[in-house]
Amino acid sequence: MEEIDSLKLENQLCFLLYASSRELTKKYKILLEELEVTYPQYLALLLLWEHKSLSVKEMGEHLYLDSGTLTPMLKRMEQQGLILRQRSLTDERSVVISLTDKGTSLKQKAECIPAEVIKQFGKDAKEMDGLMKSLQDLLHVLTNKEK
Repeated sequence: MEEIDSLKLENQLCFLLYASSRELTKKYKILLEELEVTYPQYLALLLLWEHKSLSVKEMGEHLYLDSGTLTPMLKRMEQQGLILRQRSLTDERSVVISLTDKGTSLKQKAECIPAEVIKQFGKDAKEMDGLMKSLQDLLHVLTNKEK
């Protein structure tokens, strides 16, 4: 039986996740050019299409981003006319993010993106479901969050 070298780059879980993430993001970048949004902006739009409006803090929790990273991106999205940033009426320390009509209209153009990305994997639905479940389990373990 062959011994596995635990210090080889290709045997590092962190590297495999990092490299896979970078390659997957490249695939999305091509598909997102028509929407004129970046991959992180797309993730923010996905959240807003689902929830209609969220505070910056809530968005950060969903996206695993701190407000120092999220705020500049949201400012750019506001300049693009995709979102509105407004102080909360109940807590002026909180900024609430909501979609503009332009941001809402991108949803229809984006509907084909998930299927197109999955098609590029060349895997069937059962395999993709298994991969998604494994990644969700890993994320829950790494963040110590309950399912």
